[in-house]
Amino acid sequence: MSTDPFPQQLPTLQRLGVDEPTVTSATEVATAWFDPFSRAVALSDITGILDLFLDDGFWKDVLALTWDFRSIEGRNAIKNLLDHRLVPTGFVDLRLSHELFRAPELQKLFPDLVLLRLTFEFETKVGKGNGVCYLAPAPGPTWKAYTLYTCLQSLNDFPELIGPLRQQPAEHGTWEERRRREVEFVDGDPTVIVIGAGHTGLEIAARLKYLGISHLVIDKKARVGDSWRDRYKALCLHDPVWYNQTPYLPVVVLRQIADAIGFSFADWLEGYANYLELNVWTSSVITKTEWNDNLKTWTVEINRGGKGTRVLEVKHLVFATGFGGRPKLPDIPGKEDFKGEAVHSSEFSSASNYIGKKAVIVGACTSSHDIAQDFFNNKVDITIYQRSSTYVISVEAIVEMLGAIYNESVPTDLADIYNSCLPNAVVRRIHQRTVPHTAQTMDKETLDGLAKVGFKTNLGLDGAGIMQLLYARAGGYYLDTGTSKHIIEGDIKIKNGSAIERFTEKGLKFEDGTELEADVVVFSTGYGDPRDSMRDVCGPQVADKVNQVWGFTDEGEVNSIWRDCGHDGLWFGVGNLGSSRFHSRHLALQIKAIEAGILKRSEVKF
Repeated sequence: MSTDPFPQQLPTLQRLGVDEPTVTSATEVATAWFDPFSRAVALSDITGILDLFLDDGFWKDVLALTWDFRSIEGRNAIKNLLDHRLVPTGFVDLRLSHELFRAPELQKLFPDLVLLRLTFEFETKVGKGNGVCYLAPAPGPTWKAYTLYTCLQSLNDFPELIGPLRQQPAEHGTWEERRRREVEFVDGDPTVIVIGAGHTGLEIAARLKYLGISHLVIDKKARVGDSWRDRYKALCLHDPVWYNQTPYLPVVVLRQIADAIGFSFADWLEGYANYLELNVWTSSVITKTEWNDNLKTWTVEINRGGKGTRVLEVKHLVFATGFGGRPKLPDIPGKEDFKGEAVHSSEFSSASNYIGKKAVIVGACTSSHDIAQDFFNNKVDITIYQRSSTYVISVEAIVEMLGAIYNESVPTDLADIYNSCLPNAVVRRIHQRTVPHTAQTMDKETLDGLAKVGFKTNLGLDGAGIMQLLYARAGGYYLDTGTSKHIIEGDIKIKNGSAIERFTEKGLKFEDGTELEADVVVFSTGYGDPRDSMRDVCGPQVADKVNQVWGFTDEGEVNSIWRDCGHDGLWFGVGNLGSSRFHSRHLALQIKAIEAGILKRSEVKF
């Protein structure tokens, strides 16, 4: 760890100077900590609260106290949080949970790391929330908080319009006209425009709808789901079905792993938009925007294809246009000499168009593997050119990693809370242990086989696996759904160790003098900055005020996803199905709170 730049350390038994605790009742231990904590909160006794934390403990908050995504580290910083936000937020009425899956539980994460998890509910002046606390054993018969998580789940005056609050009166012959007026915005402009009708855009729209916020989703494609439907035919999901769910309407599929191919998931999204009656304009693009800083409104001009042009005045623009911006294509000399076809993976459709030919894929992460599998299935001579090492983890390992909380039993809403409740600094330290262990056990045969054929792998940023790569770079990994086997067996060839020098008539020439012949070169080289799409729509004057989207803040939170990005009325929603399902709620809550006058960022002093 000599080169490890991160100071945080896990609260191991050795660091804490304690033996492994003997716990006969997790509930008794939890209650012994929680009751004094609850009393101290009720009395605004900040010293009393701090005495219940380890010196290097964390308080992670999502909207409840800070109206932001924050991970506060250490007693001094937590004191600063509480000095400024405990009384103004009205953090009260804490209730320890005892229900199934929420009850206090002793967890032995590693032989030297024993924590006790408890959950609780709370209220603030404006809403209700959930909390999770991990206690660590301290010297003497006491436990102290290592991490505490508070997350706003709802607003008191604006509950979700679901269950008994859903629309009650029956409609007798009026539904079609009502929906036409809603979708066309005959009676007024929407409050929010969501750009992108993929899974994230639709989930955001659903959250807005059920908070009573008028929304419009626009997409340049002809049909909802075309962002999946129009990509390469080998596209599939790589996570277990229990993780790949959508809010309000669960995904029902037969497969457990890689649980939907691109086409079927595209159809699901189209149905999702229809069943939830979301307002979507397809074949539509924004041609002009103008921000009024005095009124805090956007004037948006939309070309609706064959339906003319509309100009709308809205309060918020949400960009749900995917993990990246424009397709990245390396500038390789000699492309004009190449007699074959060269395309980015975003433009690639199917390997069935190249049967009997030779293909080279530049890049070695998820889309590269999916497309290589497609070429293999169609008996195309295929070589992957690997520019740098790739983090590879089997889907089976992902299922095992997520399976403790994402399964047939644990409610998805609760699983999402558990999955998100730890600060990134803690997750990184835990994964720095679990990732090498997985590589040396469950995935050892695969990784050894890849090494023998020259495919280079790594353990992710700082040896912490997929999550750090996802949020820092939005790529750099492959969740193995079977393609690694074909690489190991030589069915999919590998080239690396030398940079591309130029295109030739027949393929690619490398600096080591070798040449790969190809009829088609597919560049699986990723995408640019997510701000690219926003810059195209909003212009440089707005774009220059927007913070970096990916990467981490000093506290370990993702820079500008789901939260304030530096410009009023402008948001980014990006994520896989799990993160978008969970955090779309938090984006919608912020917008609702702003529109209701509850949230005024200038008044959040912290």
